[in-house]
Amino acid sequence: MFYKKYKKLVARALATNRSKSAPENMDVMSAGQASQSPPRAIIGAGVKMQGQIVSREDIVVDGLIEGSITAGDHQVRVSDSGVVKGDIHASVILVEGSVSGDISANQNVVISASGNIIGNIESPRVTLEDGAKFKGSIEMDPDQPAQVELLSSVNVRHLKAR
Repeated sequence: MFYKKYKKLVARALATNRSKSAPENMDVMSAGQASQSPPRAIIGAGVKMQGQIVSREDIVVDGLIEGSITAGDHQVRVSDSGVVKGDIHASVILVEGSVSGDISANQNVVISASGNIIGNIESPRVTLEDGAKFKGSIEMDPDQPAQVELLSSVNVRHLKAR
């Protein structure tokens, strides 16, 4: 059930980027159409990796990765059994498992009901499903300068008097 919703979200998120990342006849992360889907790297459930991963294709993490993942204009999916202890940067990121680190996506971040994130998220669009666990901050417009409200000297004096 969730996979169908995820597939629709990913299709919408990548609609603007399709001409750069995949030919028009390719469907992103589609099941059962291996001849038409783009290449994917799969980190198996019994695999533990340490270090930095840089990929030019979609990545599915079923195992344990201790280090950063950079997938540029591609997707990273951390499955139910997947654990990432490090930062992730990609175009679209789906977290069904556990991530301890910062997440940065060019297009979309989806945290499923089974997802657990400890870290900051930076992305134009973020989806948190009911039941998702998240501890950190979300920045959805990183180019916008931070607005700081300055207290007037009258307010500061009033606060100090208390």
